[in-house]
Amino acid sequence: MELTIDQRTELQALVKSADVSAAVATRARIVLWRTEGYLKKQVAELAGVSRPTVDLWLNRYEAEGLAGLVDRSHAAPREQVPARIRARILAATRTSPPAETGLSHWSSREMAAFIKRTENVYVSHHYVANLWRENGLKPHRQGTFKVSRDPAFADKVADIVGLYLDPPGGAVVLSIDEKTQIQALDRTQPMLPIRFDASEKRTHDYKRHGTTNLFAALNVGTGEVFGECKPTRNGEDFLGFLKKAVKPHADKDIHVVLDNLSTHTTPEVWAWLEENPHITFHFTPKGSSWINQIETWFGIITRQSIRRGTFTSVKVLIKQIRDYITHWNTCATPFTWTATADEILAKVRLVEANIKKLVDNNAK
Repeated sequence: MELTIDQRTELQALVKSADVSAAVATRARIVLWRTEGYLKKQVAELAGVSRPTVDLWLNRYEAEGLAGLVDRSHAAPREQVPARIRARILAATRTSPPAETGLSHWSSREMAAFIKRTENVYVSHHYVANLWRENGLKPHRQGTFKVSRDPAFADKVADIVGLYLDPPGGAVVLSIDEKTQIQALDRTQPMLPIRFDASEKRTHDYKRHGTTNLFAALNVGTGEVFGECKPTRNGEDFLGFLKKAVKPHADKDIHVVLDNLSTHTTPEVWAWLEENPHITFHFTPKGSSWINQIETWFGIITRQSIRRGTFTSVKVLIKQIRDYITHWNTCATPFTWTATADEILAKVRLVEANIKKLVDNNAK
């Protein structure tokens, strides 16, 4: 196990802190001693613990970072932290620290200090560590975040998240998109004997029987899905599907969340919208399809029904999709959207600042 300078400094601070128990300080020493080259047997002797105990805390630190060293069964009573601050910590944790800190990742102490600076609210680093563990967050292993280049990103995020968290009274919110070119694959075909040389391509053990395009609309309020498979995907196909998707809600105001694709914005679509003023489009930011809830459902149907399925024809594939939608709707529940627009935008600002730092450093 190798430690970064920040991780080593963090552990050393834990050892010296008067705010932690002797047991927690010993766990930090175990990690430090091991990374200094001591054998596990020697670390056990130095710490006055068994060899399995050494393995326990080394594994927990490797998996969870500093949070893994905090007591789970005898932790101090939970601090009374406002929900707004709790959400702020979770949002900030999911991105890199601000560029001006010079940090590569968050530590629990740095997060506590960040909340004190930005929100003027004190939380202990123990609270932060426990919150990370409860939510499965490991900032020392955090990945990257893709930033949208849409100049209207903030306005679009606020608009769509507002629909999710506080939809207009009596209105219906539909999340619509298409999953294109779904292949009908027959994976039961045996591998055919072939002669193979450098100029040939090896035969796969499945056959392709064509593709279909799945148009789907998720009712954000109920979780129900209306779907239709079509052989083509163009403006005419989209408009035909849209008319069917909104028909059950003709007596209500309807808000539609969708991507700003050319098939969604044809002259025929705009003309139809003018004839139906109770329907309003809300376009997701460019490169941010993750904010469209139907994308979450597409991921679910892909994992549970399509990816490992065997389809001897497009007709069989379409029947599988229809059956899955019917099954889904028998016990449909809406997705729970928890992130506010402010939390999303705060995360983006932090990421942009970090990217700017990297660009500036590379330019030097």
